[in-house]
Amino acid sequence: MRYWKYVIAAAAVCLAAFLLYRTLSRYSLDQLTAAVASVPGPRLLGAFGFAAASYLCLTFFDYLALHYVKRPLPYPKAALASFTALSLGHNIGLAALSSGAVRYRFYTRWGLKTAEVAKVIVFCGVTVGLGLLVLGGGALLLRSGLAVEITGLSRPVVLALGVGCLALPALYLILSAFVRRPLRIRRWTLEMPPLKLAVAQVLVGSINFAFVAACLHQALAAVAEVPYLGVASVYVIANATALVSHVPGGLGVIESVVMYLLPQTDLIGPLLVFRFVYFLVPLILGIALFAVTELVHRRSDTAYAPGAEVEAKA
Repeated sequence: MRYWKYVIAAAAVCLAAFLLYRTLSRYSLDQLTAAVASVPGPRLLGAFGFAAASYLCLTFFDYLALHYVKRPLPYPKAALASFTALSLGHNIGLAALSSGAVRYRFYTRWGLKTAEVAKVIVFCGVTVGLGLLVLGGGALLLRSGLAVEITGLSRPVVLALGVGCLALPALYLILSAFVRRPLRIRRWTLEMPPLKLAVAQVLVGSINFAFVAACLHQALAAVAEVPYLGVASVYVIANATALVSHVPGGLGVIESVVMYLLPQTDLIGPLLVFRFVYFLVPLILGIALFAVTELVHRRSDTAYAPGAEVEAKA
């Protein structure tokens, strides 16, 4: 029965590798080379730096979630599980299932129960939502005129959306400060985290998406004069669309929304660079890490399997 775990692990690696091939096969080597070459070195380094900072923030999603379920693990373990799960989940799509399956593989190995892993996944999902709301609300209020120009909505509607986006994280913090019993929403129950943990959740989620938007801004700024907050607004819209559509890696969704809201004839190069920097490079690293950890774990299982010691002595 234990072999089905290895089958799932191998299937996840193969699927991620296929997605990597499918994404790259859309473009010729000349297109990829020209895309990278179109972005100046300092901008490219900035994009890599902000992408790395985003994935660093993402590791704290899991670190905080493990404290939320009262099963804290050393940070290196949380970071390994988080990066591997999200580097694959960002590209596979259906993040709650794809990255959730990888998290389940890691955390059950380290002693967490299925219900605890489920709570970790929900906590991380809520952190994603809080980060999007704070970044989107801030961008809509601080650059409402630009948001009106980009979206075509009236200023009152943009301001109302901005206030609404920020009101939800504020309500979340208020509930975490005063509500001690689990909240019941139909069949679902949600245990509010302590206030300190909720504040950390909002901060880490917001900073993460600020870094992602900064990564995209570095790529777009190479060919277009666009302010950071404008890019942040566009990215929130594009990312929300990608999350709703569940398209693997938001493939085509992010590009379409950005090119529609920021109509330029030369945005394909920077968008390719953004996808390469934020999605494909982490995917390659995530596949390698996942494969290595599976091999190490399999060897450990073999070493401690019943009868292994007897065979070794023989």
